[in-house]
Amino acid sequence: MINPSKIDIRNKRAGFDFEIVERFVAGIVLTGSEIKTIRNGSGSISEAFCVFRDGDLFVRSMNIPEYSHGAYANHEPTRLRRLLLKKRELEKIEQKMKEKGFTLIPIRLFISDRGFAKLEIGLGRGKKKFDKRDSLKQKETKRELDRVMKKYR
Repeated sequence: MINPSKIDIRNKRAGFDFEIVERFVAGIVLTGSEIKTIRNGSGSISEAFCVFRDGDLFVRSMNIPEYSHGAYANHEPTRLRRLLLKKRELEKIEQKMKEKGFTLIPIRLFISDRGFAKLEIGLGRGKKKFDKRDSLKQKETKRELDRVMKKYR
């Protein structure tokens, strides 16, 4: 088993496809086999997204593979999972989601200091094609600068 503080599953596409305006950290309602699988270091949030249902926030398409030692009590890998946030935060997010262009995307899945699984979600606005090119250009410039600076140290 991997050290719980080392668990950090990231959604790399989130920063590239979306401009993150605001971030929130939410708890997740999981079953026993799901948390065991996450603590083993597997899971994927690259295709996941968040939806509201009856005033509650859920994450869809988050893939947590079945637990290897789980028998009949295993879970469904891509089931709907409830997110735990304060009421004020939920209301704030729901108001922003009603505005045009905003979406709620998972950014990273991690284990907190107390051993709970947490999901960092971001309120984002989709980037246009030219914004993505600009992001790539900045990233490439930074990489080149770091390479040159490393050479002269």
